Amino acid sequence: MIKNFLEFAWGSAKLAARGSLAYYAWILFLGTFIALGAVAYFRQFNEGLIVTAMRDQVMWGLYIGNFTFLVGVAAAAVVLVIPAYVYDWEPIKEIVLIGELLAVSALVMCLLFIGADIGRPDRLWHPIPLLGVLHFPSSIMAWDMIVLNLYLVLNVSVATHIIYRSYHGKPYSKSFVWPMVIFSIPLAVSIHTVTAFLYNGLPARPFWNASILAPRFLASAFCSGPAIILILLQLLRRFFGLKIKEEAIWKIAELMAYAMAVNLFLLISEVFREGYSDTHHLVHTRYLYFGIGEHTALTWWAWLSVGLSAAAFFLFLVPATRKNPLTLNLGCVMIYLGAYLEKGMALIIPGLTPDTLGESYEYTPTLNEF
Repeated sequence: MIKNFLEFAWGSAKLAARGSLAYYAWILFLGTFIALGAVAYFRQFNEGLIVTAMRDQVMWGLYIGNFTFLVGVAAAAVVLVIPAYVYDWEPIKEIVLIGELLAVSALVMCLLFIGADIGRPDRLWHPIPLLGVLHFPSSIMAWDMIVLNLYLVLNVSVATHIIYRSYHGKPYSKSFVWPMVIFSIPLAVSIHTVTAFLYNGLPARPFWNASILAPRFLASAFCSGPAIILILLQLLRRFFGLKIKEEAIWKIAELMAYAMAVNLFLLISEVFREGYSDTHHLVHTRYLYFGIGEHTALTWWAWLSVGLSAAAFFLFLVPATRKNPLTLNLGCVMIYLGAYLEKGMALIIPGLTPDTLGESYEYTPTLNEF
């Protein structure tokens, strides 16, 4: 068993190292950015978080924004899992592995961004059971750590099993995969729900302290994640000859349209609650969409996010544009950017600015953070 697995690992590594000139150029391109990121992190590790734009007023920034967004991307694998395994729909069943691999890569990046945001990574062992204290179940952060790592282990196990069996020319074991896939559905929902609860449970931050936050997180996740999957599937079909049926792509796009409708409806409901009640908590929403005095750095980002999401929704709503490759891919890019801005700068910064003392701090990520 161990010998077979080592043979599989070595064979997979050799296959990954084999490719065209364009493939090697792409690997070099990615490797360059990995090296730049390592240099930037080494500088941050030596000098501290002072090299970032985060301060006492805004203690969360680009790192946590990316973490929040990528948790949604990871959760979106369930959009493929449900029709593939629960309803046994063959066109999506053939490509569900792509969604599971995307979930794994997104979760790894989530954990890396958390690592980058920790000012003292040498204290990372503190919440590890037996070495430190996890504070479970009283700490929401402990819940988040558990569900994220559990979802990561589950997706790695399923994807590795399927690829391993395929490598040896055998079908995957349904008795192994089926229970894990069924368990992954509520777990996918829970990873983004618990992440929303991290913000939702802060009464001193009224911008986040809304019960509608968790449903909005899930709705936007089921837009942004599939947007990446659709573009990836088309690239794999064009450059690697992967057989992907149009019905699968169109069905994913249709599911995205439903999710976008829910997301926009929840956004309108939230803005109405804030604007119509006109309480002093409106200051955070006003800062986001209209600015406060000279503090208007986020305004155009916020409106760009809303505009991109609304335009993408109408492109996906109409079957003719949803099935047209040009408008389909345009809509995917728009919803990806719209959700990224919504989950990043438009979520984190307004929740912290103005702070509890009324001070406004304009946060702009530094080059080191990028």
